[in-house]
Amino acid sequence: MQLSGKTVIVTGGGSGIGRALCEAFHQAGAKKIVVADVDLQAAERVAATIKGVAFRCDVSNEADVRSLIETTESQSGPVDLYCSNAGVALGFAPRVDNAAAGPEELWQRAWSVNVMGHVYAVRNLVPRMKSRGGGTFLITVSAAGLLTQIGSAIYSTTKHAAVGFAENIAIAHRDDGIKVSILCPQAVDTPLLRGLPSGPQSADGILSPAQVAQAAIQGIERETFLILPHAEVQEYMRRKMEDRDRWINGMARLARRTSE
Repeated sequence: MQLSGKTVIVTGGGSGIGRALCEAFHQAGAKKIVVADVDLQAAERVAATIKGVAFRCDVSNEADVRSLIETTESQSGPVDLYCSNAGVALGFAPRVDNAAAGPEELWQRAWSVNVMGHVYAVRNLVPRMKSRGGGTFLITVSAAGLLTQIGSAIYSTTKHAAVGFAENIAIAHRDDGIKVSILCPQAVDTPLLRGLPSGPQSADGILSPAQVAQAAIQGIERETFLILPHAEVQEYMRRKMEDRDRWINGMARLARRTSE
């Protein structure tokens, strides 16, 4: 997919990776970029720098997502690329006494944003894309969805679910001309990362949002399903698949050292 002349929606576009994606798409020649964020002022600041459109959207609310899509298509034309980027990192703790002990409201909030936000986008946009022969989804997940996240079962579980859902979209709608890419970085220099306890997620280096956005553009242009800005993740995935017991033992040792 070439981005020049395309209409793009980016959720969570007011900061971090979302902002960098908006800026990168603008530089790549996208025709119209809709910057969607639960923080409207943040979305407006980004939109002003790229001649885009700001839209307040809470992706955990299907009515908001539906309105985002309907308004964009009525005002700017068909959505060529939907970047389901908004996410939350909840339930992190330096020491875990019970992996399931996170409060119910944190589990529900993470599920509603990190999983259902993607579901609502696909539910409302796939029929439109099918009717015109296709489109593209970019879903920002995390390497935690491929490996795991030490310190937060909430984050790790919802990110794994997002990967599973993205695979289902790619399989079910390949013949409809719908392409899917998932963006799975490790540590990225964003407000989300800075709000977390220090941990192994930064061991392979911290990328800038701009670096992650450039990796995303390359993956979208190549129509690659799995986009890995941190190349090391590919090797970690191989080790996990080859011997999961050994991998779990190694991760348990890493968790032990992290909590000391």
